[in-house]
Amino acid sequence: MSVRDHGGNLEQARATYGGVDWIDLSTGINRVPYPVPALSAEAFSALPTQAAMAGLLQAAAKAYGTLAPMTALSGAQAIIQLVPMLRTKGLARVLGPTYNEHAATLRACGWLVEEVGDLDALIGADIAVVVNPNNPDGRHWSREVLLQLIGKVGLLVVDESFADPLPEQSLVDDAGREGLLILRSFGKFYGLAGLRLGFALGAPADITRLTELSGPWPVSGPAIEVATLALQDHVWAKATTARLLGEVGLMDEICTKLGWQSLGGTPLFRLYATPDAHQAQAHLAHAHIWSRIFPYSKTWIRLGLPGTQAEWARMAALAAR
Repeated sequence: MSVRDHGGNLEQARATYGGVDWIDLSTGINRVPYPVPALSAEAFSALPTQAAMAGLLQAAAKAYGTLAPMTALSGAQAIIQLVPMLRTKGLARVLGPTYNEHAATLRACGWLVEEVGDLDALIGADIAVVVNPNNPDGRHWSREVLLQLIGKVGLLVVDESFADPLPEQSLVDDAGREGLLILRSFGKFYGLAGLRLGFALGAPADITRLTELSGPWPVSGPAIEVATLALQDHVWAKATTARLLGEVGLMDEICTKLGWQSLGGTPLFRLYATPDAHQAQAHLAHAHIWSRIFPYSKTWIRLGLPGTQAEWARMAALAAR
């Protein structure tokens, strides 16, 4: 079975190190979330309507700049769970190392799964998965290079969960093509992962199939109402992108002072090489800052970006010791 460890596991941090005042940097979730407005009573008391879902999809289409067929589910993870059902069971290849749920879910559904190290090795797979930009190292591949895989694999799944602040890396302009499925996450960039919302963009038949598999109410009323507003708030999105891009250098500077080497990342998380990942995580944890380490690397540690000035001060204080 695939290892399915994840960030956001603060219970483990508290059980090991104690304390309650933790800064959770173990995920790539924006720690300055979109301000949730007051919601209607119907968002909680009534089943979501088709009109409300249509409004959400319209807002997402405008935010992403596409007219391609699209469906919404309760998080990009919910889409990942259904991807194995889009094709006849066979060979899947995942470009790794990357987010482990892609391989784990395919295996759980009976697919033969191979993790490969370069794009050419994906050729011939019935389903090929690329996370772009990649988690945890931020690697990315150009539109032209990725599109060359279409027709050489059965279905190319491009997970763009961290692409919101990097629109130039997105394939949304090509969404709707046969053989291409694009995944987008709402919760990471907007800092509202608890709402559980994600989008799939693809060819009509694939989107119809995902919609059928997801059932009649795949997204909650509160998620629809909040996200419809947030996706139309282009001022907030532009300011948030600028803030994140500006803070990347500050995080790299702090971690360089800790003796770590930057290995890349995105505006939502950074990856570093350390002498010992477990010791690096423990060093942060004693200051009640939680991080992400990986079962396949003894040296890698990944950190999201702090949110408030107080959080940044706590992170910087570690480097000043």
